[in-house]
Amino acid sequence: MRTAHTDPVDPSANTDGDGAPAVPWRSVTRVAFRFCFVYFGLFCLLFAQITFAFTGAFATLLPDPAVLWQLMLLDPILSWVARTVFGVDAQLRLDSGSGDQAVIWVLVFCLLVVAVLATTLWSLADRRVEYIRLHAWFLVFLRLCLGGQMLFYGMAKLIPTQMPAPAPSALLQSYGELSPASVLWLQVGSSYPYEMVLGGVEVLGGLLLFLPRTATLGALISAASMAQVFILNMTFDVPVKILSLHLLLVSLVLLAPQLPRLADLLVRQRPAAPATQPPLFDSARANRIAARVQVSLGIWVLVGTALISWGQWRDHGGGSPKPELYGIWTVSEFVRDGAVAPPLTTDKHRWQRLVFDTAEVAAIQLMDGRLQPAQAALDLEAQRLQLDGGQSGTFTFTRAGEDHLHLRGTLAGQQVAMTLQRTDPADFTLLNRGFHWVQEYPYFR
Repeated sequence: MRTAHTDPVDPSANTDGDGAPAVPWRSVTRVAFRFCFVYFGLFCLLFAQITFAFTGAFATLLPDPAVLWQLMLLDPILSWVARTVFGVDAQLRLDSGSGDQAVIWVLVFCLLVVAVLATTLWSLADRRVEYIRLHAWFLVFLRLCLGGQMLFYGMAKLIPTQMPAPAPSALLQSYGELSPASVLWLQVGSSYPYEMVLGGVEVLGGLLLFLPRTATLGALISAASMAQVFILNMTFDVPVKILSLHLLLVSLVLLAPQLPRLADLLVRQRPAAPATQPPLFDSARANRIAARVQVSLGIWVLVGTALISWGQWRDHGGGSPKPELYGIWTVSEFVRDGAVAPPLTTDKHRWQRLVFDTAEVAAIQLMDGRLQPAQAALDLEAQRLQLDGGQSGTFTFTRAGEDHLHLRGTLAGQQVAMTLQRTDPADFTLLNRGFHWVQEYPYFR
């Protein structure tokens, strides 16, 4: 029989650490716990990168596919389910960074089926009225998994590698030709301070989740952050919808036991009980040791994610060395088979610009403004440039100072010679506008 002053939907009220008598859970609470235990437990164990975050500093030593080992192992089963149940060919694509591949949606379907069946059998076979200790351990498990992901993504923004600054080719691309996801990526990457603030909030939420005393605050910050991320992913079609939704749901599951207290504090305006976490052990000493272990694990994950992001920044991000021909090169003269080709927009083979984003990635802008990507191979000693793509060719090059370049070679079966001049990216308004405290009129251009 429930007492009048105890909230029956709050499982943590059964173990407040003060020796209060246990209050049986409602039937819906028991069923919800069983479902969440199975579904979110399996999701955290099987979804790529959630457990990978706990490799810490060792993550930099592992091969790239290690982050996907669960999905690689399950791929044959998930592909069979996709063919048998949905009649589609779904397989894991290792060369894709998408978290919304068809095979991952099939994984979510399978987890839902398993969770519903397991919840049904568990409810039929087990008549216990609450799962006090199991609930405590489950919350810790979810806290650590969520905290790891908050640090994983937060550090990738705090050391701004997730959304890099616009590459030179992006500065030339027509806005209307950009995908919604590219618009979002370029918008965030155009302001490193903004990106770093976003990352700092996520890192803060993640760190707070690793300490039981601050876990509720960490879950609140994580829920707010993940709600924003999920909305952005949905409205800009970013292929991380599955993970961001589940991280938001995990945040809400962690907050569910604290909702009565939060409602008392924020809505009902009456005294609220402390937002304590259910203890893992009966011994206070054992609980203190468990708390220290969680904090140590958080530090381990923080160091690992920092090393991963720093390596990305140093090797591929803003801290990486720029290639010899990095930047935007405007073609001032284009000679084809000995004749100067005028800069006509109808000329499908004359180049307008040659752009180098990295040593291996280039883009050719044709006279109509279209950008054609190309793989680049640059041999500085032989002064040879090989481009493979829509405008393939082999060229020798010479430099006349830092900002002048001459190319000679074969393009579309014709001998060509080009004179190019480097365009300073700082000439673009996006990069040179800067910040202004005082603006008499808004500056939109």
